[in-house]
Parts: sequence; structure tokens; C-alpha cells
Amino acid sequence: MKYNFFIIALLLSVIILSCKDRKADIDIPEPKKSAYAQDSLILNKEELYDKILGALVGSAIGDAMGASTEMWHRSDIQHKYGYITGLTPAERIQSPEGTWEHNLNAGATTDDTRWKYFMVSYFDTYSHELDAKHFAKFITDYYQSIASRLGDKEILASPDALDARLEKVDWIKEWARVALAYQKGTEEYLEAQNRFYGGEMSCAGMLYTPMFGLIEPNPETAYLKAYKHSIFDLGYAKDISGLVAAMTQMAMRTTDIDSILNTAIFIDPMRYQDSRLVGRISYNTANATRKYVNLSREIMISDSLTLTDSLEIKIPDHFNGSKTDWAQQEFVYALLEKDEKAIPFHAGEIWQIMIAGLAYGEGDFVKSIQFIVNYGRDNDTVAAVAGMILGAKDGYSNLPLELRTEVLRVNKEQLGIDLEELASRMVGTMLPETVNVN
Repeated sequence: MKYNFFIIALLLSVIILSCKDRKADIDIPEPKKSAYAQDSLILNKEELYDKILGALVGSAIGDAMGASTEMWHRSDIQHKYGYITGLTPAERIQSPEGTWEHNLNAGATTDDTRWKYFMVSYFDTYSHELDAKHFAKFITDYYQSIASRLGDKEILASPDALDARLEKVDWIKEWARVALAYQKGTEEYLEAQNRFYGGEMSCAGMLYTPMFGLIEPNPETAYLKAYKHSIFDLGYAKDISGLVAAMTQMAMRTTDIDSILNTAIFIDPMRYQDSRLVGRISYNTANATRKYVNLSREIMISDSLTLTDSLEIKIPDHFNGSKTDWAQQEFVYALLEKDEKAIPFHAGEIWQIMIAGLAYGEGDFVKSIQFIVNYGRDNDTVAAVAGMILGAKDGYSNLPLELRTEVLRVNKEQLGIDLEELASRMVGTMLPETVNVN
């Protein structure tokens, strides 16, 4: 009896141990995420130049179209201009972030285009060593070179010359404060970064990070390069700065606007989507905004409305569309306004308006930029970022002839910014090393 009990116990132990062993062998594999765009960008030299120039000019067009109404409410835009369809005179007082002279001609641009000029010089200087440390040094070197000339004989003899020089110093000093602190150490950097433009999650990086999309071989590397250079950004503003670079790079390789917009879904090398409680703010915002646009397309208005009814859907002068078109656009505008942030330079708001403009325009340059500019708020910056993405997608040769020609001329003749020369410098000195050129 004892022997039988021993045998049964032994068999049970073997069964239990064998079951345990079998369980230990089970290991369900984890999914492997493939790259959104696996191949490096391949363009011949002419295609490359056309796309780079398209990005620079497209950004400048957006900047110029919004320059005269920056930070305006859309109702104020309509009262003065109706619906803006092209370039308007830059009727505004000079400022460090705006135009550096009062009331310039239509086609004049602001700091958004100035940053593109600045970045090409940075690329030229550090070429194969693009990193945050060198970027910070480049900014402080520029600041010190400008500030050191405040005692020039010309300035001592002319207060007007001092005003012009001070404008340049005022423009870069906020950035130089952070850049200098970045080079000193972590404690100094964090202190300076947290008071940059009042400590807001500003759109700092978005002014220059799309440029990395023009020189990197794929969207993920563009994101990472931009992210590391966004030393002025806080929190999810850094994610957005990386995404606009990735979207620009995606636009260099495809004309499909959905693929460009979907960059915000599939490019996440810093794993923002893993964040507890909040998740990825840039993705959530982009997703909700695209739903706004899709919902707007369900609105249909009869063109045979009575005069009384049509007063409720007043179409601004120069709007080239139907009552339905305007009702759909106003629907999206109203939802954007509902989500409006208290701080005008808030990165999330600029990101949201840009996504709305790209989605609403369905890849059409004019329709997208007009949507953005006529919404108002920080419209020159939003339109400049969107214009770079769309310009990279379409290339210079496909941008509207009148807009591209006038913006090129005014920036070269009045502002000293030769966009064609900038594009040539990028193709000739930077891109052959980073992009496969046929």
C-alpha cells in the first residue's frame, strides 16, 4: 500500500514538474515596429533643389501672407481685408520678432523666415557636427558678434543706427540667454530654459526644426535631430518640434497628404505614447483636429437660401467658394477657437491650427495657407511651418507663380534674404553627404 502511494506521488510530481516546464517554455514574441519610411531619400540634384527651394519659398509665402495680421482675430481680418487670398502689405510697427522696419511691401517676412536664413548658416558652419552643443555655441557667437558692435563709431554718431542694431540684439537675446546657460551646466540651463519667453511651452523649436527635414535621410532621423536641437522647448513642445521636422522630411518623399499627416501617429522614437495618464498630447490633438475637419464635410448649405437666412452665413469678400464651403470652414474655425489657449505662442495651439489647415486643404497649397492665415492668431508662424511642409511636397516649380515670384523678389531686394542662394548652398554643401543624390 505504501509502495503504491509512493508511486502515485512520484507520478504526480513528474506531471506537475513537466507542466511547469512546459509553461516556462511559452514566450509569446513582442511585436517589432517597422520604420515608417525605411529607405533613405533618393533624388537627383534638380529635384532636390526644386524641393528645397519649394520648402524655403513655401514657408516664406506663409510667413508673408500672415505678416500683416499676426495675432489678429479672424473677425478683424474680415473687417479690413475680407478674405485674404494673397500677399498684403506688411503694415505693422517694427519689432524684434516681426519685421525690422515699419510698414514694408507685400511679400516681406518676419522672424520665421529669418530663422531659415540663420539655420543655413549654421549648417554651413558645422556641416557634419550638427548637435545641440554646437547649435548653442553658434547662437551665442552670433549674439556676441552683434552685441559687441553696439559701441561702433557709426552708432555713437547716429541714434538711428543704434535702433537698427538694437533690433537685432533684441531678437536673439532671449535665445542667447538659454544657449549660454546650456553651455555652462545643467542647473544654469534649466533655470534659463524655464524663464524663456516667460516660461511658456512656446513654439520656439517650430521656427527652425522643420529645416532638419530637408537634410535628413528619413522621418525618424529628422525627428531625432530636431528633438535634440529643441533646447528652448519644454515638455510636449519638444515632441512637436520633432514632428514638424519629420513631416517635412516625409513631404520630401511623397505628395500624399495623409501619409504626411500620419507622421504624427507613427513617428514616436521618444515613446511619448507611453506617458501615464495624459498619453501623447501631439497625437491626441492631431487626431481630434482631423475629426473636426471630417465632421465639417458633412455640412451642406443650399445656395438658394433666402436673403434673411444667408445673413447668418455671411461670406467675407474675396472668398472663392460656395456657402457650403464657408460654412464648413467656419465650423472648423469655431472648434479651433473653442480649444484656443490663453497664451498666443502656445506650441499646442500652433500645432493644432497647422494640422487643421493641412487636413482642410487636403494637400492644396493655396487652400491650406488661406485657411490658416484667415483664422488669425499666430498665423504667420503656423503658415510658415505649413508652407515649408507643402513646399517640400510640391517643389518650387509647382507653387503659385505670382506668390513665389513676388516673395523671392521682396525678400532678396528689401530684406537681403536670397532664398534661391540659400537653396543652392544647402544642395551644394550639405545634402550630398546626407541624402542619396543621383
